[in-house]
Formats: sequence, structure tokens, C-alpha cells
Amino acid sequence: MLDTIVRFFQEGGPFMYPIAIVLALGLAITLERFFYLSAVRRRNRIAFEQGILPLLRKRDYQRAMKAATNSDSAIASIMGAGIGRLLSNSRREDVEYAMEEGLMEVLPRLEKRTQYLATLANIATLLGLLGTIIGLIAAFTAVAAADPSQKASLLSESISVAMNTTAFGLMSAIPLLMFHAVLQTRTNEIVDSFEMAGVKLLNIVSDSGSTPVAGSAARPSAA
Repeated sequence: MLDTIVRFFQEGGPFMYPIAIVLALGLAITLERFFYLSAVRRRNRIAFEQGILPLLRKRDYQRAMKAATNSDSAIASIMGAGIGRLLSNSRREDVEYAMEEGLMEVLPRLEKRTQYLATLANIATLLGLLGTIIGLIAAFTAVAAADPSQKASLLSESISVAMNTTAFGLMSAIPLLMFHAVLQTRTNEIVDSFEMAGVKLLNIVSDSGSTPVAGSAARPSAA
């Protein structure tokens, strides 16, 4: 199996090497983004479900703000922006805008380098096609000066070798496109969790029936 792969790679010509570099770069980005997004999701879950949310349900906004400030998670920075506006006796709309601003600051870090995978997939495909075209040009040039009795076999062999670059380009591009879709889905799930956390904060504030005064912990308003 390994000998077949090595022979296939060697017969593809010089364009197999840049395609291999593109594939290696795409795999490196995929691994880095996968571990980064997994770590972000894990830290967000711990910071929100075990730290901030229980304090919000108790209407203890001061301690919730402190928990958000002490956490390095992405969701903590978003919730901290909203809780900060809440403690300054701002309107619900202002709290919402503050969390949206926090999301806009966090989102570029989540999407960083993911879009490169689609570009690398296109580059791999185009390099494969370019290698095939150049190989075919070289093949027809060589056949033109070959013995007539050998032209058919020489042409078929040259075309077979030239097509290897297209095959390898597609073999590199397809996984990269799949990895891009998977990472984009994971990023969207994290963004959805941010929005869900923001909605929970706004609902808790609405259910409390009052907005906390700056510098004090909030309590539900008396009926």
C-alpha cells in the first residue's frame, strides 16, 4: 500500500510537491482550530454554567460580574459587558447592545484561519489541473518527435502520469472542504451558545421586575 502511494506521488511530477504542501498546511490549520474551538467550548461551559449562571439566577449581579471578570473565557467577556451595563442601571436595549459589541470582539478569534481551508482546497484543485495541463503539453511535444509505432503507447502512458496531479489535487481538496464545514459548524454552535446565554441574562433581568442599582446586588422587586 505504501509503495503504491509513493509510486503514485513520484509519477505525478513536480506539481505533486506544492499540492502536498497545501494539504499539510490545511491539516495543520484544521488541527489547531479544532483544539482551539474545543477548548473554547469547554471553558465557556464551565465559566457560564458553573460560575456566572447560578449567580445570575440568584440576582447576585455583583458576584456574577466578578466571576466574569476573573474568567478568561470568551463567554465571560460577553456576559461581563452585559452585566456591566446592567449594574450601571442601563436599559435592556443597552445591555443587549453591549453583549452584541462583546460578541463582535470575540467572533474574529473564533473564525480566525478557518476560511483559509476553503481557499487552500481551491488552490489544491487548481494546482492539480495546472500540473495535468503542463504534463499533457509535455506529453504531446514528446509524442510529436517519437517513432510512429510507439506514439499510441507513449501518449497513453504520458496522459496517465499527467492525470495523477489532478487526482491528488482532488484528494487534497475534498477533505479540506469537509474540515472547513466541520469547523464552521462548531464555530456557529459556539456563537449560538453566546446568544443563548445573552437571552438567559435578559430573561432573568426581565423576570426580576427591576434593574439593579449601580454598586449593589440586585433583589427581586416586591409584589
